[in-house]
Amino acid sequence: MSRADGRKAQELRPVKIVRHFNRNTPGSVLIATGETKVLCTAVLQAGVPKWREGSGLGWLTAEYDMLPGSTTTRRPRNRQQIDGRTQEIQRLIGRALRQAVDFARLGENTIQVDCDVLQADGGTRTASITGAYIAVVDAVQSALQKKMLARNCVITAVAAVSAGVVEGRALLDLDYREDVAAEVDMNLATTAEGGIIDIQATGEKSTCSRQQLERLIKLATAGVRQLLRIQAQVLRRRK
Repeated sequence: MSRADGRKAQELRPVKIVRHFNRNTPGSVLIATGETKVLCTAVLQAGVPKWREGSGLGWLTAEYDMLPGSTTTRRPRNRQQIDGRTQEIQRLIGRALRQAVDFARLGENTIQVDCDVLQADGGTRTASITGAYIAVVDAVQSALQKKMLARNCVITAVAAVSAGVVEGRALLDLDYREDVAAEVDMNLATTAEGGIIDIQATGEKSTCSRQQLERLIKLATAGVRQLLRIQAQVLRRRK
């Protein structure tokens, strides 16, 4: 049975990744997964947080937000206080991307990642991770060319995708309509070697059986592998 957009249960939404989208930032990627569009930027800056000083190790931190026009009703800007959802997502993005970096090679420098949702249609956090990884790679390559780094500190690829149970069916890469109707919702982030960085599974409208969870993990794992292949293809292209 096809979904509303014609996809099969195990099929990703169309993925488009545009590198060097913003000429002012060394790592700048526009990623579109279906109708979800996220601008991901990354820049390497000298110095680390105070608690990291003197360790010889670098750091990576991430910020995430949804622009006012990203949803069907205007979303207020986070000017005074970051809401709980935004804080949770940017922490997830940071955790995932830190697995891609060797902080000893980075030295006492910080990679600052920013993910801004231009248009939301489900899966904004997973699209942010997948796109921001490429932005990090480009930011590091720029730093190497400028002799800001002696060695490449990116040691593995990272990607993420959602899956869920909708009307009893396990589906990969939920769009907004499916996400709001899901009985069970899950996000999975892994390294290129298949190591699980983060797995979030929630019974939204019903509990999740072990069999359903295993099916969702299998679906999402296959989806992440596809995204990792797409990332590799994008990075092989000439700038």
